[in-house]
Amino acid sequence: MNKDFYLKSVQNFDAYKRFGKVTRVIGLMVESKGPEASVGDLCYIHTPAISETRKIAAEVVGFKQENLLLMPFSELKEIGPGSLVEATKEPLHIKAGKGLIGQVINPMGEMLNTKPLPKGLKAYPTEQLPPNPLNRPPISNPIQVGVRAIDTLLTIGEGQRIGIFAGSGVGKSTLLGMISRNSSADINVIALIGERGREVREFIENDLGEEGLKRSIVVVATSDQPALMRVKGAYTATAISEYFREQGYNVNLLMDSITRFAMAQREIGLATGEPPTTKGYTPSVFAELPKLLERTGKSRAGTITAYYTVLVDGDDFNEPIADAVRGILDGHIVLDRKLAEQGQFPAINVLKSISRVMNQVIDNDHKKAADKLRSLLATYEENSELIQIGAYKRGSSRAIDESIKYQPSIVKFLKQDVNEKSSFDQSIKNLSQLFD
Repeated sequence: MNKDFYLKSVQNFDAYKRFGKVTRVIGLMVESKGPEASVGDLCYIHTPAISETRKIAAEVVGFKQENLLLMPFSELKEIGPGSLVEATKEPLHIKAGKGLIGQVINPMGEMLNTKPLPKGLKAYPTEQLPPNPLNRPPISNPIQVGVRAIDTLLTIGEGQRIGIFAGSGVGKSTLLGMISRNSSADINVIALIGERGREVREFIENDLGEEGLKRSIVVVATSDQPALMRVKGAYTATAISEYFREQGYNVNLLMDSITRFAMAQREIGLATGEPPTTKGYTPSVFAELPKLLERTGKSRAGTITAYYTVLVDGDDFNEPIADAVRGILDGHIVLDRKLAEQGQFPAINVLKSISRVMNQVIDNDHKKAADKLRSLLATYEENSELIQIGAYKRGSSRAIDESIKYQPSIVKFLKQDVNEKSSFDQSIKNLSQLFD
C-alpha cells in the first residue's frame, strides 16, 4: 500500500470515544441522547452493574427526533437512566472460517458451549447486499439431496433456493436432517431460528447426528431470546454461507424457519412504531425477506443451495409469509399432513410441489419418467374417492386402470426411512425401473 493510504487513514482516525446517555426504556426499545450513529450500527450500553469489559451490545434500529432508538441483543435488565451508550460506527461482524465446522454458535458468532473461538477465523460482516443479477451464472448442475422423492421428481440444482412448507409436526426438522446428512454439498450451515430450547440438542443429536455435524455449522437463536437475536441468527448463518461460497465451496444453507424470522422482524417493526398492515405484519417484514433470501444462490466462485422451512398456521398455504416467500424462491416442497397421517414419510405432496429449475438440470429420459409418475399420481388422486368406495369399474378407463396398478409401487418408491441412504444415480435408476 502507498504512503497516501496511510496518511489518509491517520487523518481520518478519531482518537476519541463518543458516548450518549440512555433517556428512557419502552418495551423492547432503549432511547438515548447521542452518540452519533447510523441505522444498523453496533453500540454498547454500559450499565452501573456491569463493568466496562462486559457491555450490553445493541443495534441502532431507528431515530426519534434527535434520539437514537436501540434494541439490545440481550435482556434489558440493569439498564437505567443515564447509562452510557458507546458507538462503534460499524455494523456487527462475526468470525468465519473452517474452524467453525462441527461447532454450534449463537447469532453473535460466539460458541454456544462458552469455549473460546478457534484460531484462524476472519472477520466478516453479517449484512451485505445481494449479488448483482448479471453476476449470477445460470443453474446447470443437479445437486444430490439424498431424499428419493426430491432427487427424482423435484430435482434441485446447485445454487437453487427452495421453500419447505408445512404445518407443525409434519416432519420439517426430520427432512432437514436427512438433507444435511445425505447431500453432496461440501458444507452445511444450519440456522435454528426461534427454535424451542429443548429441541436444539434433540435436532443436533437425533436428526443431524454425529455424521452430519462433522461437516456442519449450526447457528442457534432460541425462542426465548430477544427478537433482534432471532433476526441476526438468519443474517449470521447467511453470512457464513457467503464466506464459504466465496472460497469456492458448494454450501447447503438450511434455515428453520423463515416464518419465525418474519415474526421477530415484526416485533422490531412494531416496537419502532411501524403500523401493522397484512395480518399484523409490518411493511419492514416484506422489505427484509427478499433482501435476505436473494443473498443466497450461485456466484462465479461457488454456490449456496438454500432450504427455508415455512411454518404455515393451520395448514393455510396462502397466509402472507408463505405467499411472499413462495414468490421469491425458485420452488417449493409441500409436506402434507394427510400423507403423514397415512404413515408416508417424508410426507411430500409431489403434485403440490415444484422445482422451477428441474428441467434445466435433468436429461430427457429422467424428465419422461418423472412426468409419467406425476401423471399416474394425478389420475389416481382425481379418482381416489370413486376407487376407494368401489364405484369405479375396472376397464372403464385405461388411464385409471394403469394408475391403480402402479399406485402401491409409487407409494413404496416415495417412502424413505430416516436412516436410509439413496444416492442421486440410484434414485434415478429406481425411478426408471418402476415402469419396467
